Amino acid sequence: MANERRVALVTGASRGVGRAIAISLAKVGFDVVVTARTGREGDGFDVSHDGDVRALPGSIENTVTAVRAEGRDALPVPMDLADPLSIGLAVGQVLEAWGHVDVLVNNAIYTGRGAQASVLDLSLADLTAVGTLDDHLASFLGAAVRARKNIVVSGAMNSGKTTLLRALAAEIPPRERIVTIEQAFELGLDTGGFRHPDMVALEARPANVEGEGLISVADLVRRALRMNADRVIVGEVLGDEVLPMLNAMSQGRSGSMCTIHADSSSGVFRRIASYSVQAPERLPLDAANLLIAGAVHFVVHLDSEMYDDADTGPRSFGLDALVGGTPPEDGDVHVQFPAKSARTRFVSSVREVVDAEGTQVISNEIFQPGTDRRARPASPLRPETQRELVQFGYEHRHDRQAWSLP
Repeated sequence: MANERRVALVTGASRGVGRAIAISLAKVGFDVVVTARTGREGDGFDVSHDGDVRALPGSIENTVTAVRAEGRDALPVPMDLADPLSIGLAVGQVLEAWGHVDVLVNNAIYTGRGAQASVLDLSLADLTAVGTLDDHLASFLGAAVRARKNIVVSGAMNSGKTTLLRALAAEIPPRERIVTIEQAFELGLDTGGFRHPDMVALEARPANVEGEGLISVADLVRRALRMNADRVIVGEVLGDEVLPMLNAMSQGRSGSMCTIHADSSSGVFRRIASYSVQAPERLPLDAANLLIAGAVHFVVHLDSEMYDDADTGPRSFGLDALVGGTPPEDGDVHVQFPAKSARTRFVSSVREVVDAEGTQVISNEIFQPGTDRRARPASPLRPETQRELVQFGYEHRHDRQAWSLP
C-alpha cells in the first residue's frame, strides 16, 4: 500500500556513525528502529537491579530525538548482536510494534576497520570488473562450477577467499540444493533467495562452560550428507573437518567447494595432508594424497598486493546515498571514515589435480603468475577436461596465451 510505513533497523545507533545513518534514513522517509547494547558504558541502554531496561540520557535518546526532528518515528530497542536471545527478543518487539523491517543497516560493518562492508551478492563478472580475474579465467571458473568440479579456494588471510567463493556459488543453478557449513556465518548465500532458493546454512557451535553441546564443522559435514544436498560448501577448512569434506567430494557430492589457508596453490596439498595427519583418523600421507587426488579437481589460489600510491587520507560522504537517496549536498550528514583499503586482491594460480604418487600429489598449473603476478594461461588442460568444460560454456581463446583443443 502507498501509505505503508517504510521501516529501517540500525544497529549501534546510540552515537557516531550509527546515529548519522539513522538520521540520514529519516531524511529519506524511513521510520527507524534504533538499537544499542545494554550494560556497557556509553551504549544506549542500562539494566537496573530489578531488571527494567531504560534508555541512557545523552545516547540513544539523542538519536530518537534527532530522527523525530526529521518528521519520522523512532523506536529504541535494546539488542546485543552477540546474544541470540537478545536478538530474538528485539525482533519480536519490532514486529509487534511495526510489523516489518524494509532495510537493515548493521553498523558493525562501518566500524573497527572502517566501512569494510561485506558484499553478499556478487558474480564472477563483478570480480572481473574490479580486476580480481580476467574474462578468460572467469569463463573457465564459471564452467568448472557448472560442470560440478570440486574446487578448493586458497590464499592468505584477507586475500578474498570468501568473496571468490560467493562469486563461484552464483554460478550454481537455482534448482540445486546447497548446504553451507561455517565456523561463523560469513558467506551469506541464504540472503540471496533469488539465486539460491533451496539452501541450508549451518553454523558450528562451541561447547558451553561445562564442556557440553559442541557441534563441530566435521560433525556438520557428516550430517550434511544426509540432507539430500546437491552441493556442500565449507566456508573454511581449519582442521579435522578436512577428511569428511574430502569424503563428501569423492562420494557423489561433486561440485562442492571450500576455502583453506595456504601460501601457494601447491602448498594446499601439504596443508590438507597435515590436517589429515592431525585428524582423529591419523591418515598417513600417501593415503591422504590418494584421497585428495580422488576428491579435488581444481585449486584456485588468491594473492594480494598493496597500492604504492594509495590515498591515505580520511574520506567522507553523505549517508543518504546508501538507501538510494539524492547525492550528498551541503547540509547533509557526513561521516568521516579511515583511509580506504590500499590492498588489491587477485587470482594468481589455478591447478588441475591429476593423480597421486606416494607422497606427492600430481597436478598441472594451468594458470600461473605472470609478470604482474596475475594468473595467466600456462600448462594446457587435459583434453577430456577441456572438452567437458566447453560443453558447460567455457570459451577458450585461440591464441598463443591460451590453449586450444587438439
